[in-house]
Amino acid sequence: MRDPSRVRADGPLAPYADGFRIELAQQGYSGSTAAQHLQLLGHLSRWLAVRGLDGRAATPELVGAYLVQRRAAGYASLRSGRGLAPLLDYLRRYAGAPRAASVERDPVERVLLRYAGFLKTERGLAQSTIRRNVELVRPFLTGRVRADGDDLCGLTAGDVAAFVTAACQGPRRATASRMATALRSLLRFLHIEGLIDRPLVEAVPPVAAWKLAGLPKTLRAEQVSALLDSCAQDGPVGQRDFAILTLLVRLGLRAGEVATLRLDDIDWRRGEITVQGKGNRHERLPLPVDVGHAVASYLRADARVAAGREVFTRLRAPHGPMTSGAVTQMVASRARRAGLGPVYAHRLRHTAATGMLRAGGSLTEIGQVLRHRHVLTTAIYAKTDLEGLRTLARPWPVGTP
Repeated sequence: MRDPSRVRADGPLAPYADGFRIELAQQGYSGSTAAQHLQLLGHLSRWLAVRGLDGRAATPELVGAYLVQRRAAGYASLRSGRGLAPLLDYLRRYAGAPRAASVERDPVERVLLRYAGFLKTERGLAQSTIRRNVELVRPFLTGRVRADGDDLCGLTAGDVAAFVTAACQGPRRATASRMATALRSLLRFLHIEGLIDRPLVEAVPPVAAWKLAGLPKTLRAEQVSALLDSCAQDGPVGQRDFAILTLLVRLGLRAGEVATLRLDDIDWRRGEITVQGKGNRHERLPLPVDVGHAVASYLRADARVAAGREVFTRLRAPHGPMTSGAVTQMVASRARRAGLGPVYAHRLRHTAATGMLRAGGSLTEIGQVLRHRHVLTTAIYAKTDLEGLRTLARPWPVGTP
């Protein structure tokens, strides 16, 4: 059945069928896919009716039981949590179905939820940074928090040091360094909240991480050309990806900054673009002609605008703004298509910086374009100017005893 308007639903979810049908159309689902999701609604509605339940009873545990029975019945499609996600999201918003995360019963999740709120309101961190910090400290809290939280009061400096030492045994030192930073932040929060009776920040041992030890990985000019040429600009997908890659290569934007770029951030008359960077800072950059042309061509090819007026949207259903992860994965996909191997969005930021350096730009100017807070962050690019460094190197002594 390809016509969603012909799908009928009985049972407790029947009143939500028309609204769900409209939402599927707005999110760009094809008629046949929308019909499948509506048939899923009807099947779940009948399953709930047999048990005398309504949409508000669709708890994560009940949904899991439903999916087990749906797979056992031989259904070949929409039989996973991902397939059920559009319907469950709609029911949570309009039928009062509970959220998937049950933080009320999990003391660790309750603490992490409060910690995330602290990072947002008191520290003003971006949502992506908050998620990363929460995931990094989750293993530390797991098994240490009871329902009453009393066991955290017995936390000692030895416990903290032992956890960090164990985390440093793995091969990824950069991750261990970020974990130590997040753990210090968590310990400050726990002390402020009164969950631990003394500050333990100093108990976190330093993790060796030499940020300027290596060279930033970049792409050569011919590799950049191959990456851009991988975008066939005969359709909205190719034009969107070409515009994103041009922003990354020419302005050195981060993946998250591209994902959050909104139509209101582009001043076409002045030729400027406002970038929402780290720490919720808004800074203006000049909009080069080629970058503006690439973005404008994409917008003319695809007039779809997300609810938040984000410039770059998903072109497959469900429609909505791209995430930073989607931008990074798009770069990786285009790089594989161009035969460049594993390349991600941040390498294009390094490429933009080294390109400005070769063109005669100073480190101060590069730091302004990349919006670095500290000069030391930009200093790593000085090591890529090998010709300039040769003029500073002293000759190696020859024939000395």
